[in-house]
Amino acid sequence: MFDVHKMPEQISPSLVELLQQVETATVGHFLHTGFIDRDIRAVLPEARVAGTAVTVRIPHADSTALHYLLKTVRPGDFVVVERCGDSRHACWGGVVTHAMKRAGIVGAVIDGPATDFAEIRSLGLPVWCRGPSSITTKLLGLDGAINVPVTVGGQIVHPGDAILADESGVIALSKADAIMVANTALDMQQREIEVLARLYGGECLPDITGATQMVEKSA
Repeated sequence: MFDVHKMPEQISPSLVELLQQVETATVGHFLHTGFIDRDIRAVLPEARVAGTAVTVRIPHADSTALHYLLKTVRPGDFVVVERCGDSRHACWGGVVTHAMKRAGIVGAVIDGPATDFAEIRSLGLPVWCRGPSSITTKLLGLDGAINVPVTVGGQIVHPGDAILADESGVIALSKADAIMVANTALDMQQREIEVLARLYGGECLPDITGATQMVEKSA
């Protein structure tokens, strides 16, 4: 049985532009939720992208729903794939990468393996997954869901969420939180530039951060 829902409203281009300036590791300095399991890693380690979550749930070895998603996926979408615990079958490979890139998606995160890494790299489509596998899914026509809440890397992702992904990981944010998170992170990144300027100006890092005062006050 297939459960197919309409495509979510996309996040605004201005929010995408804002998020693309943000490092996920900066967000990790002040936020502890929304992060997808760190074992789900980038195939293209230097990519940073932001986009709108479109979700697909693929049980066992049947990737029919992922193929069907290609009828409706749009430029700017970020495909989020729940694998229902299947760590054996790669649902994403060279042909899917070609088709998704032609459709204009900005990236994909898969809670399971992928295959054809060389082809993914040559096409330059950012993909995050749990590593490679030679065993692939099949078009069995049995089951799957599109644009429903999914669980990927221990994180619930809703269709329409804002996704930010880079070499350090993947984070899912609600639209309501994304602007605040992005602005907070950008403020921190600016302060980091100022800290580096002071460091190279001759100051000692613990004096800048306050660690010196904390330790010596308690001594």
